[in-house]
Amino acid sequence: MREIERPRAKTISELMEEIRRQKGAKEYSGHEYFDLNRFAEDTRHMVIFDVLSEDSPVGWKGERTRAYLTEAGYKNVLASQEKGHIRILSHARVNQGRLAYDSPDSLR
Repeated sequence: MREIERPRAKTISELMEEIRRQKGAKEYSGHEYFDLNRFAEDTRHMVIFDVLSEDSPVGWKGERTRAYLTEAGYKNVLASQEKGHIRILSHARVNQGRLAYDSPDSLR
């Protein structure tokens, strides 16, 4: 007798992501909203940025990207912005996976 394969149950984060998208949230290149990097012990920042130049060390020109970053990674992103390679559109502090946005109307 053949076993019937049942679809895998969705995780809570998958269900929450589905609801976010239904409410109009956008997905960006880079890390997903509930990416494991968000919950890494040394993650301190989340940024959403546009890539402005072909010389950018991250992403492709015209791409919008989300990244969860350590302090060192955030300094690198700020340096890339100063050089004109990217433009940061949204920033949040990260503490144990919780996001504290700089502004209530920040991109999410």
